[in-house]
Amino acid sequence: MTSLRRPLIGGAVTALLAVAAPAHADTVPTPPGRITVEVVGLNGSGCPQGTADVAAASDNTAFTVTYSDYLAQAGGASGGTEFRKNCQLALRVHVPQGFTYAIARADYRGFAHLQRGASGQQRANYYFQGAAQSARTTHQFNGPRSDNWQAGDTTEYADLVWAPCGEERNLNVNTELRVYAGTSNPQAPSFMSMDSTDGSVSTVYHFEWRECGAV
Repeated sequence: MTSLRRPLIGGAVTALLAVAAPAHADTVPTPPGRITVEVVGLNGSGCPQGTADVAAASDNTAFTVTYSDYLAQAGGASGGTEFRKNCQLALRVHVPQGFTYAIARADYRGFAHLQRGASGQQRANYYFQGAAQSARTTHQFNGPRSDNWQAGDTTEYADLVWAPCGEERNLNVNTELRVYAGTSNPQAPSFMSMDSTDGSVSTVYHFEWRECGAV
């Protein structure tokens, strides 16, 4: 089945790593050297093998996930399962000895083409291997609209969940897109994407750092 594709809107999604600084950024040490982020597991209809890339920022403040085939759609000629797409990433973040990290903020971006009466949702959560899953956040988008969308999740400092010091635990990142035709014309397609054809649209996860042993 041929998926609908949207025009790529450039310029509106630039400076991704400068969108928001983590809380307490002026008091938290940044690890020396360069951290690396490795994909050790990939599963889901929104990220077939080879369609998700991960890169750490050069200043160790964040990492980005770029998808190339992440689109949910409803209405028109779309199939019954096309309304929901998801991706489950297992990431190994390699950090310098003596430091640990938490995810302070996540910024999500994409493109939405929703008919009048249609709606879309972006959902996400993330957690460390062996720990309880965090609460899933949901962002709602209603038609009519045909433009870029963005959503952000911020965790207060007191509520941050830190990676265990001295242990390598996978960071599990789960995302999901849903599109509902609702009361829109069933012959008119609606879609919502979180992918990019040229790497300009990425999901950004901002680190909060702490030295092991610090209170």
